[in-house]
Parts: sequence; C-alpha cells; structure tokens
Amino acid sequence: MATVGDGTQPGSEADSWLHARLIPTYGIRSQDEQEKRATSCLLAVMHGVPEFGHALLRELGAPKSPSIDTFAEVRFKNADGKVDIPDGAIVCQRGAKRWTCLVEVKTGAAMLKDEQVGKYLDIARDHCFDGVLTISNQITHSASESPVTVDGRKLRKTTLWHFSWWRILTEAVVLSRKGVSDSDQAWVLRELIHYLTGRASGVAGFEDMGKDWVPVRTAAHDGTLRSGDPRARQVAERWDQLTEYLCLSLSQELGRNVVSVRPRKQTTGARLDELEKALATDGDLRATIRVPDAVGDIQIRADLKSRQTSLSVDMAAPSEGRPKSRISWLLRQLTEAWPDLRVEVWYPHARETVAATLEQARERPEILFSPADTTREPRSFVLTLSRPMGQKRGRDEGSFVRETREQSVMFYRDLVQNLKAWQARPPQIRPEPTGADSSDLPSPPDLLPLTPADHMLPAPANGDAPGDDVADGLVPESPPMSPFQGSIQGSVLSKTDPAEPDTTPTTTGNPTVPDPPWATS
Repeated sequence: MATVGDGTQPGSEADSWLHARLIPTYGIRSQDEQEKRATSCLLAVMHGVPEFGHALLRELGAPKSPSIDTFAEVRFKNADGKVDIPDGAIVCQRGAKRWTCLVEVKTGAAMLKDEQVGKYLDIARDHCFDGVLTISNQITHSASESPVTVDGRKLRKTTLWHFSWWRILTEAVVLSRKGVSDSDQAWVLRELIHYLTGRASGVAGFEDMGKDWVPVRTAAHDGTLRSGDPRARQVAERWDQLTEYLCLSLSQELGRNVVSVRPRKQTTGARLDELEKALATDGDLRATIRVPDAVGDIQIRADLKSRQTSLSVDMAAPSEGRPKSRISWLLRQLTEAWPDLRVEVWYPHARETVAATLEQARERPEILFSPADTTREPRSFVLTLSRPMGQKRGRDEGSFVRETREQSVMFYRDLVQNLKAWQARPPQIRPEPTGADSSDLPSPPDLLPLTPADHMLPAPANGDAPGDDVADGLVPESPPMSPFQGSIQGSVLSKTDPAEPDTTPTTTGNPTVPDPPWATS
C-alpha cells in the first residue's frame, strides 16, 4: 500500500476535512443572493423528493400529484408594462385537478412587506393561481395565519398562506427520521437539512423577544404595566411565536408533530388580546403544548413578577385502590425526579389542592391525603417544576428564549416522557380448584332440577300408567341429593309444607363447599 513521506497512508487526515456538499453555504455575499439560493434549493428538493413536497403542501390543499413542478423567478408583465418577479411558483396536477401558487421568500431578518404581498395576490388572481405562499423566519401557528396584513377583498378568489423556515426545517427533519422510500432522495433531503441549519443560509428559528422585552419585563415586575400599553402587545406577539418555536423544536427532537393547544375557533387577534390582558393584569405569559401519546399536556407559565418559569403536567389518578395506594403509584414513577418538584393532588368536591414537594411526599406520603377526609380518593395529580426565568432578550446564555427552550426540553426529557398513565387490570378468570374431588363440587344453579327430586316420578318401565305405585301406597325411592342441592331445596324446594318447621340440616357438611349465608344466621 502506498504511503506518504512520513509513513502515513494517503487520506488519513480525512477526519478533519470538510465533506463536499450538494448545497454549499459558503460564497453567499448578499441578502438577495441568500434569498435566491434558499428559494432555489427548497423548490428543487420539493420536486426531487415528492414525499417532502407533499408533506408541506398537504395543508395548503394541493393534490398528491405524481410530480411537483417548481419554478424560480417567474416573470409577469403588469398593466403598466413593468415586470414583476415573484421568487417562485409551484404547480401540482392530478387528473383534472390543477393547483398552482406563487412563492415569495425572505431570509435572515428581512420582513415580508404588506404592499409586495398584496401585489402578488393581484397577479395570482389575474392569472388564475390558487394563492400565494410566503416564506420567512416569522413563525405562525398555522399556514392559514399570515404575518402580513392585506386588504380582505384581495382574498376573495385567492388564498394567502405562510410557512416559517423553522416549520420547513422541522418537516424535513421529521420526514428524515421517519424515513424516505428512496435512498437517493433521502440523501438529498439530508443535504437540504444541512444547508438550512447553516448560519449562512439565513434560516433561523426564534431570535429574540424584541426591543420591548426589557421595559415590559421590568414594568410587570414592578406592577406598573397597564392594559393598552402597545409594548405589551408586541411582547404578546413575540411570546406567541416563541410558543410555536418550542413546539417545532420538540417536533425535531421527537420526530412527531407537537402542537400548541388553543380553542379551535379562536382567531389570531383574539389570542393576542388574551395574552396581552393576562400580561397586564397578572404579569405572566402562558402556553399549552401537546405531545402525541404523552401522559398529559405541558403547561408553561412565565411569571414576570416573580421572574420564575414554571412547567407542569396534569395526569389522572388511578380509579382503583386506597388513597395511599394511588399516591404510592405516582411516587414510584418519580424516583429520578427533582426533589423540589411540586406535587399537587386534586380531590373531588374540593376547591383547593393538597400540595407538597416530592422530597416531603417521599418521607410522608400521607401528607398528600385530603385533610377533610383521609379516605377520599384522589382525582388527578399536577407535577410542577419552577426555575429562574431568563432575563435577556436575545438567544445567548441567560436569555429568556434560550432558558425557556432548555427548560421545556429538560422537563419533557427527564420527566414527562417517563410517566405512564394508569391502566386498569383486565378482569381475571378464577383459577380451577385443586386437590378436591370433582364430585364434591357444586353444580351450577342453572343445572339444578326445577322440581324437587322426591316429587319427580320415574318413567314407567312396564307400560303402567304413571302413578300406579303411588296408588298402591308405594312411594318410589328418590335418588340421593348432593349437599348443595339439599341446602337449596331444603329452603326453597322443600317437600315439607311451608307452614311446618323444616328439619333439613342447614349446613352442607362439606368442607370444600361453603355454607350458604342463611346457614350461620
């Protein structure tokens, strides 16, 4: 084998070399070039990896066409003779259904412009496009929500959608983890992920809480923040985006679709009004995150007054067993949890909870019993972890965004994903008795004769009419009865007159057959 002058093999330094990339991030010199490269890369991969393209376009109502045709820098001449150039276009056709949309892209800190998006909506309407898709680093709850404001009349025949780059990256990561059917397409998708995660691509998640974060945080802490303050509205909008960023980040970690929980018919404006009101009155920001198949939803509360971030999860208590058994069931799942984890127990028909730290509950589980009635059965448990809140506005060490993201991931990884919901034990079939003669076992009640044995006449064997022996004064001998039949028939089907005392023994005399209840009364 050939060697170089120092005796090493050629290429032995490859561990420190950079791999050749299908979509390189170096050489980007301007914002315009960054947008063009990001647009071309995304649209090309949507065409080359149809599974990825359909995963993105499914929410927009596009048909699952055999191929996705994508174009960059499409040109349209307006009425003034000028040329408008949207960043791209997408065409999907399946049978007679044809779906088309224009694409407008922004990267880095660039924001979408209301006027520009409105102009592209006019072009889409005039050329019979289904709508306009905008892409930027601005994060929204769903594709139907847009960070821009346009005249509602422009949306009568066309639709406006929006994707954040973080949403696109999340879809790519989730699909890559699930697996792509074609190995070459899977490699292309991984190259797109590598490009989008590069800093030079202009793709970012949630950067910071905005310029109004520090004054609003201080005012809420001091109790001077008032409803109607425009700065509170800006912070509420940023918190809404941060919530979606946390959901998408967890989706990337888990490979599953994590969503924020909100009323189905609540509009973006109504949600922001609710957040702004809570920020001004209570000084806190709240969100609810739902992870598929988790024991419960994750509640996030950022208390600006106490400067604490609390994460909690609610789980149902077992529906069987004594109160101590149900509480012990929970504590057994928390052997590796934090000692300062707060455990709250909800009891039915009680307005307040019973709470203690996990360390206290381990030492004395009875501390979580209902003080009004120690035999009352718990209904549900709430587990809460509180940590100091990040203060800075950016994404550096100690910032609100970074600390909240790390705390959310830690809370799920170290606690929620290890919790299991209670499941009732299925009904059990009684085991067969052993060591007893089957002849001594009682027969099922439905197999007992409906007429006492001493009243049942045997069928005549000689052709005589039934009852001849009785007429001659001969009473046929009845077959012996089992102890169980004797106990039942002696009380219900007895041959004696009900008015006369019954002299039939009241006990079975069989140790393998329990006495009937009335035998010991």
